[in-house]
Amino acid sequence: MLDTLLTFAQTTSQAFGDAAMRTLFGRDVRDLPALAPTPRDTVFTDGTASLYRIRRPEGAPAAPRRPLLVVPSMINRWYVLDLRRGASFVEALAAAGHDVFVLDWGVARDEDRHLTWDDVLARLARMVRRVKRITRADRIGMLGYCMGATLMSIFAAQHPDDVAALVNLAGPIDFAQSGLLGHLVEPAWFDAHAVADAGNVSPSQMQSGFTALRPTLNLSKLVNLADRAKQRSAVEGFYAIETWGGDNVPFPGAAYETYITELYQQNRLVRGEHHVAGAVVDLGAITCPILVIGADRDTICPLPAAQALLDHARSTDTKVLVVPGGHVGAVVGSRAAKELYPATAAWLHERLDRP
Repeated sequence: MLDTLLTFAQTTSQAFGDAAMRTLFGRDVRDLPALAPTPRDTVFTDGTASLYRIRRPEGAPAAPRRPLLVVPSMINRWYVLDLRRGASFVEALAAAGHDVFVLDWGVARDEDRHLTWDDVLARLARMVRRVKRITRADRIGMLGYCMGATLMSIFAAQHPDDVAALVNLAGPIDFAQSGLLGHLVEPAWFDAHAVADAGNVSPSQMQSGFTALRPTLNLSKLVNLADRAKQRSAVEGFYAIETWGGDNVPFPGAAYETYITELYQQNRLVRGEHHVAGAVVDLGAITCPILVIGADRDTICPLPAAQALLDHARSTDTKVLVVPGGHVGAVVGSRAAKELYPATAAWLHERLDRP
């Protein structure tokens, strides 16, 4: 998608000159906004995965007594949560005072085709232990986005004493409510074993599935951009999100097969039939505060799919927050900084600062 725009910009430049191109797009297309701009330090590595600690800016409020671990999806790169200045969830959380750690799953290598679902959860558990060790906290807060929220919830169910509060940001729990994406992988026409048997699931394979949900999306985005081409912020936002959207990573084959088969196709998680490391995953073991965040136009994870966590956990301190936008736009769109970021930061601060 970004390549299409660059080709269009170059053609425009040749036909009308560089000045016309800059006028059309509001700025030189080579002057891209910085991605993942928030300062951070790598504090731990585990295979291809890295653990980052976000630097809190000077003048930030005092941090709550417990830190926060952000768990992104394994399907896309982590920095959608730190996309660009003014559209960065982790930047906003750190500015609000939180001690924020981020798990970067990294890029799966060919040999990672054998990385199992159990291996993924074990890696997440090591990240949690490292955050606790660094901060000397008894428990931590966890914010999971998309598939990261599913993994986070599974971890919390098996390790409830490690978790002080959970935020499920558009992460499916009841896969019977997963909408079009769930329909796309129905076992009647989708064989996850055949896909994973070839090795890691490639970025192009993953992307083609999302494209199938809305085949005309790329065209509509270009048309919409043309209407706003003179708005500097619109062009910068387009470049940032399309760069991230094209920066996909392979999905480890073995883990992918379990994820699709046991969760999407068999819905074992909410049925209490999903096992990790030989132990059943009982969502009823979760008793900590839970915030579920859904987007009102999300076709990847409709609100009922995420909200199901509250139906199965035994938490008494729960809240549902519905924000405007789609699965990605709700997190990085123009209204996120005004609504999503401050509401989440405030909810977490109260829960993570409790004795």
